[in-house]
Amino acid sequence: MTDAGLRHGRASLGLSFGVQGVAFALLVTRIPAIQDQYGISDGLLPVFLAAVPILAGAGSVATEKVVARVRPSVVLRWAQPLVLLALLGVGAGREMWHVAVALGVFGLAVGALDASMNMLGVSLQRAYGRSIMTGFHAAYSLGGIAGASLAWAGARWELSLLASYLPVVAVLLPVALTGSRWYTEGKGAEGKRPDGAEAGAGAGAGGALSFKLLLPLCLIMAFAYIGDSTVSNWSAKYLQDVLGSSEQLATVPYNLYMVTTLLGRAVGDLGVRRFGAVAVVRGGSLLAAGGFAVVAVAPGAWVGMLGFTMLGFGLCVIVPQTFAAAGRMFPGNSDAAVARLNIFNYVGFLVGSPLVGALGEAWSYRGAMLVPMVLVLATLVYARAFGPETARYGGGHERPRTADVG
Repeated sequence: MTDAGLRHGRASLGLSFGVQGVAFALLVTRIPAIQDQYGISDGLLPVFLAAVPILAGAGSVATEKVVARVRPSVVLRWAQPLVLLALLGVGAGREMWHVAVALGVFGLAVGALDASMNMLGVSLQRAYGRSIMTGFHAAYSLGGIAGASLAWAGARWELSLLASYLPVVAVLLPVALTGSRWYTEGKGAEGKRPDGAEAGAGAGAGGALSFKLLLPLCLIMAFAYIGDSTVSNWSAKYLQDVLGSSEQLATVPYNLYMVTTLLGRAVGDLGVRRFGAVAVVRGGSLLAAGGFAVVAVAPGAWVGMLGFTMLGFGLCVIVPQTFAAAGRMFPGNSDAAVARLNIFNYVGFLVGSPLVGALGEAWSYRGAMLVPMVLVLATLVYARAFGPETARYGGGHERPRTADVG
C-alpha cells in the first residue's frame, strides 16, 4: 500500500465518520418532532428509543460474521447509504409502522456501520504505525455538531422532518458514495489482512479471540457510554431542575460537551504519541470522574457547566483508544474484536439514561451523578489493557512502517 493510498484511505474514512455524526445527530435531536409526527405516546417512546441500540447491537454481531467473507470496506460502502436512506424514511413516513420499519433499518445499519468504520480505523492505524484513531472520532464529533446545528435550524424555522432531512441526505449520499471509492484497509503485522482463514493462524500473537481477555475493554466501553448518555440525556434537566438555571441556559452544557469532545479528540492522537495510550486514558478517566464530581456538588449553573466541560475533555479519548487497544490485543483477529467491543457501545447507551433517571427519582440527581463517576474511575483498574503503546508505535522497539505518511 502506497503512502498516497493510505492518505486517501484516511481522508475517506474520516469523511465517513463525519457523515455518520451528522446523520445520528439529526435523528436524536429531533426525537420530539418524530414523536409528534407519528403520534407516539410518552409510554411507547422508550420502546422505540431502546429498539435502535438493540438492533444496532444485532447489526454489529452480524457484521462480525459478514467480514469473515467480505472486507469491512464493502460492508461500510453499503451500510452508510442505508443509514442515510433510513433517516430519510423516518422523515417521510406518516403511519406508525413506517417509523417502526425506518428506525429498525436505521438501527441495524448503524450497527454494521459503526463496526466496519472502526475496523477500518484500527486497520489503518496499524498500517500507519502511529495513533490516528482519535482523529476519526473527532470527525464524528464535528459531524455531530453540524447535524445538531442543522436540526436546531429545522426546529427554529418549523420545518417538517422531511424538509429537514431531504436536503442533507441529497448532499451526503453522493458524497459518501464517492468517498467510499478510496476506502483502504491496512495490512496485518505480517503483511496479511487479519481476517478469514488467516485470522486463526495468529493465536500465539493475539490472533485467537478470547472474550475473557477482551472483557476489560468491553467494560470500559460500556462505562464510557454510560457517562456519555448521562450527559446527553440529563444535562439539560439537571441544570434546570437541580441547579436552577433558565431553560435557555440549560441547553448550553450539551453544546459545551460536544465542542470539548471535538477539541479533545482533535489533539488526542498527539497525546497518545507523546505520552502513550495508557497515560492518556488514565488522565481522561480522572478528568471525567472529576467532572462528574464537580457536577454533583455544584452550587449553581456555571459551576455545573464547568463540570460538563471537564467531562467532554475526559471522556472523549476513551472510546477511540478502546477500539485501538482491541486491535493491538488481537492483531490477527481485530475485525471480530472490534465488532464484539462495539456491542458494548450500545449496552452503555441503553443502561446509562434509565440508570441515572431511576436513581434520581429514588434518591437524588446529585447522588445519581456519582454512579457514572465511580464507573469511569473503574477504567483505571483496567488501564494497562491499553498498553504497551510505545512497543508498537514508535517507542524504540519497532520502527513505524509508514512514519512519513501525513
